[in-house]
Amino acid sequence: MANLTLVQAINLALIQEMERDDRVLILGEDVGINGGVFRVTEGLHKRFGGDRVVDSPLSESGIMGTSVGLAMGGLRPVPEIQFEGFLGPAYDQLCTHAARMRTRTRGAYTVPMTVRVPIGGGIHAPELHSDSPEAIYTHTPGLKVVMPSSPYDAKGLLISAIRDPDPVIFFEPKRIYRAFREEVPEDEYTVPIGKARVVREGSELTMISWGASVVQCMNAIESSGRDIELIDLRTIQPFDMETVSNSVRNTGRAVIVHEAPMTCGLGSEIATRIMEECFLHLEAPVQRVTGFDCIMPYYKLELDYLPDAERIEQAIADVTSY
Repeated sequence: MANLTLVQAINLALIQEMERDDRVLILGEDVGINGGVFRVTEGLHKRFGGDRVVDSPLSESGIMGTSVGLAMGGLRPVPEIQFEGFLGPAYDQLCTHAARMRTRTRGAYTVPMTVRVPIGGGIHAPELHSDSPEAIYTHTPGLKVVMPSSPYDAKGLLISAIRDPDPVIFFEPKRIYRAFREEVPEDEYTVPIGKARVVREGSELTMISWGASVVQCMNAIESSGRDIELIDLRTIQPFDMETVSNSVRNTGRAVIVHEAPMTCGLGSEIATRIMEECFLHLEAPVQRVTGFDCIMPYYKLELDYLPDAERIEQAIADVTSY
């Protein structure tokens, strides 16, 4: 076992998959010699060379379009988009082509591509560097969307994503890149896409989250002193409704926490599914704690925008006292 940060766990996953499968290659802005803006790909250029760790031009549509072609040609590209806000120029290639290629060609071509993207706020970055647009891509059929909250899950999920026959967006919560360490097996292993993790068992209330917000949920639960079950979705498309449903039927209450704006965020879908599948078990309305329906503010107000332990604790109090 190694005691790794999220960044180190992702780096190790990339190394092991590149050593195991020579079809795996990395491309993106500054991923090579500089090792990426967050140093996630540090050392890979020296280890595998410029043919497999490719510094691209500053063109997200070019990075994505090239990766789609490489994947259709039999390789396993892992393109990096430096920040989630830069996905916009690549949207057409990702959603119009990569996501639809299997259906468009009736299975003749697939796009085994893993798009790595840092996501979320909390690091005092400028505009277009701190958003949480995961719901946009979750809404796109043909894409799988993954967002780990721990080093162990990050390594196992990334390996699963690279081996997947279809396109996967692998969102990396930048706020917890180096926030804590966790024991991670040095040997390769996989964490299945589409299976949630019960972080903490409890009987009073079910809390559902993903990414960096999972850490904020744990802080709130510990402060509340209540017996709360915490579910980390890990994969948000497809998400593990079975685990959520089983938990809510047991607790009768649910709180959903995410950084993205409330309206049309993934929390809306989860709350609706809970209503459809668990209505007769509910003791209180489902509560959401989210970002606000506005553009992510600059750094002075950033932490006021993000769900924190205080807001989550208030939701816990409201739902348990209903």
